[in-house]
Amino acid sequence: MRIGVIGAGNIGGNAANLLARAGHEVLLSYSRDMDRLRALADEIGPAAKVGTPAEAAEFGEVVIISVPWRLVGDAAAQAGPLDGKIVIDTTNQFGRGLEPVPSGLTALQYNATRIPGARLVKSFNTLTAGFQASAAGRTGSDRVVMFYAGDDAEAKAVVARLIEDAGFAAVDLGSAAEALPMEAPRRPGGVYGEEYHLEDARAYVEAVRTGGPLPGPSVPD
Repeated sequence: MRIGVIGAGNIGGNAANLLARAGHEVLLSYSRDMDRLRALADEIGPAAKVGTPAEAAEFGEVVIISVPWRLVGDAAAQAGPLDGKIVIDTTNQFGRGLEPVPSGLTALQYNATRIPGARLVKSFNTLTAGFQASAAGRTGSDRVVMFYAGDDAEAKAVVARLIEDAGFAAVDLGSAAEALPMEAPRRPGGVYGEEYHLEDARAYVEAVRTGGPLPGPSVPD
């Protein structure tokens, strides 16, 4: 699959690397330091190349947006129309502290207003890039969960496959309106910043659905 990456910093660059290792093609974009971007593409290998955000949007069957919170609108504007495009939103609402989101909206719902027309799915945002890089590819009960959320069932199915390709277990947290537990900041009862494995994650999602007590992740041995 062709994946356009808009913002190839820690999270976006790591996701690009993991997905390229799984056999996907990636086009990296949106950096003030093009030499650094080219160096990252060289490090990833022949499956990676460099371009503009507009080229990344045109290239990608899926687009990853992984830029600082304040730059989401600018990145989307440089990408151009993303109508009907599957877009993975890895962003967190950090700036000078935690940036406010309009009342009644999750960060994912708010970003849907900044990236109009896109089939937006939130993922790759709950764990640090360093942890993702080191934990990818674990197997069995040690496999780490990557949560995702969104409103488009087909888009979510595609993103789930990419999560699995990147080396994680994909777990659907729900709709865009239900994405709050996977959004910053770290909080009691949330999954942001927490290492979950499949059994714990499934129990968590079931508790969310039924209104039961929210179980935390088990402590690794």
